[in-house]
Amino acid sequence: MKLLTTDKINNVLDSMMRLLDQNRESIIEANKKDLSLFQKEDQAMFDRLIVTNTKIDGMIQSIREVQSQEDPVNKPISTKVLDNGLEITNKTAPFGTIMIIYESRPDVTIEAAVLAFKASNKILLKGGKEALHSNTILTQLWHQALEENGLPKDYIQLMTLNRQETQEFLKNPTEKLDLIVPRGGERLINFVKEHANCAVLVSGRGNNFLYVDATADWEKSIKVIMNAKTDKISACNALDKILVNQKIDNYEQKLTELYNLLSYKGVETWVDKTVGKTLTSAKPITDESMWKEEFLAMKCCLAAVDSLTEAVSKINEHSGGHSATIMTNDKGSAMRFMEEVDCAAVYQNASTRFTDGGQMGVGAELAISTDKLHHRGPLGLEQLVTNKYYVFGDGQIRE
Repeated sequence: MKLLTTDKINNVLDSMMRLLDQNRESIIEANKKDLSLFQKEDQAMFDRLIVTNTKIDGMIQSIREVQSQEDPVNKPISTKVLDNGLEITNKTAPFGTIMIIYESRPDVTIEAAVLAFKASNKILLKGGKEALHSNTILTQLWHQALEENGLPKDYIQLMTLNRQETQEFLKNPTEKLDLIVPRGGERLINFVKEHANCAVLVSGRGNNFLYVDATADWEKSIKVIMNAKTDKISACNALDKILVNQKIDNYEQKLTELYNLLSYKGVETWVDKTVGKTLTSAKPITDESMWKEEFLAMKCCLAAVDSLTEAVSKINEHSGGHSATIMTNDKGSAMRFMEEVDCAAVYQNASTRFTDGGQMGVGAELAISTDKLHHRGPLGLEQLVTNKYYVFGDGQIRE
């Protein structure tokens, strides 16, 4: 695929920022159509669907941030000259065509497209039917920005396929696909993995854990837990599971305090048998599958553990591989936890809500990857490239 110049790309982004600002009213009106058709049984999805002027400001800011970043394509990774005279340079290169499948969030139509486009990729946007009107107008604005700068509209395409049509497209795509990013829950991820015929980069599933060690500062622990659980329940970096070391001072008193605070904030807390001996009015965990569930709701599980080893084991068995926190004043325990827990982001004494491209200094993100190839964590601009070897010779043959 022909590489676009940085100036050409940035001119398109200038046009798109202007068009978003000029068309605020039309964007919000389109979003209202989606909201009026939405059944509110899934509050987290409904929250992600809403577009306001503040959200549009965020879209514009995302484009501005990506525009300001260095073009990630055609950058040398390594250069060497072999004994036979061959000069070999390894450079970054576009993936080609990326497909992202996502639900509810119209701002992904902006963030995913700007990242893919800045890295000279084409992108196919498969949004959910619940955001059809919002995604349609945003894609139309992308097309206008491309055409204003003499580029074809196929750099950014919106796909409006039902489940059966999506399945057929994944199996037999009508154009070459180089990477698919399913951004959503377990069902979506499994669906894409089952049917896709190209590389799939898994993202979006949370089910994040926080472990309170015996040496933890309890006041800090409460503050971090409440932020991670209640700040934004619809985010994949929200907290779902809390483990408390039974050796912490005033263990029963602290369990009661935590439970009461969570209840006051409207969080439904389910407890294991050990915690249930102290919190007799709490709901007992009767189905072990709850430990693997991402709630996206005002709901959490609370359990007791005897040691850091038990906490790490439970997290690695059940978490989604996204984020995990240890609350502790023991640096050795913190480092052991962070080395042994198998998650994309591990924390000491901080909220899981920081697992986000903007918060972690990456900038706008396509998704949070929980895969280990080719990248783990926030997928920012620098991660939306692959590589290519350029080999320069003068008639060399292999003998």
